[in-house]
Amino acid sequence: MQQINFYRQRVAINVLAKDIANAREIGEAAEGHAVIGVLSAQFASVEEGVREVKRWAAEVPSLSVGLGAGDPAQSARAAMIASAVHPAHVNQTFTGCGFAAGALAATGGEKTRINALVSPTGTPGEVLISTGISSSRGTPARVSCDAAVRMMQDMGAHAAKFFPMGGERSLAELHALATAAARNGMMLIEPTGGIDLDNIGIILQTCLQAGVPRVMPHIYSAIIDPQTGRTRPEDVVRLMALVKEIV
Repeated sequence: MQQINFYRQRVAINVLAKDIANAREIGEAAEGHAVIGVLSAQFASVEEGVREVKRWAAEVPSLSVGLGAGDPAQSARAAMIASAVHPAHVNQTFTGCGFAAGALAATGGEKTRINALVSPTGTPGEVLISTGISSSRGTPARVSCDAAVRMMQDMGAHAAKFFPMGGERSLAELHALATAAARNGMMLIEPTGGIDLDNIGIILQTCLQAGVPRVMPHIYSAIIDPQTGRTRPEDVVRLMALVKEIV
């Protein structure tokens, strides 16, 4: 069964892989604490995505079906692929997480962890929840972190994904969201956007000090070799060393 293997039940990293071979070497470098992202945007159809994600799932124990830069147009496709494969994790917009939860429940995939994407507003304690395919093009909807977390729970999401963070630019807002998650019994927060080897330490500390039980930062371009498209295993080893210093 696909599942997220958190280091000391606290931290896992979410990274991309060019292919299954790269995913295997990343998993080894992370000592099993990496979740490998497969983006639904790269598939022409749900059926193609299901075939390919099933192929990966047979070889990689912890997969995350992603949208691709939080693209709301991929929300339904990611949910339908996840409902057919039951990966460890699926990424969702705020407005799409309920659809994903229903699709997974209908196929016995309740073990798949679902996030809900909210975005920074510039004001700690408030997040943008209008991250869906239509809402992202309309009047921005800002709500308190507390309300956002409670609505996520109502819709069946397990985690708050905070994107785009811009690295350390949104630390105060991340802390407020993590605090609200902890206060309301949400187990997981997923900071995403501009995270690298230099700032992952302070980002992890910000979440853990807020009291949220588990953190899964998404680290993408900073550890991908631009020449080959492969995620560098040596960078994953360095990431895990930083995780171990903090946890």
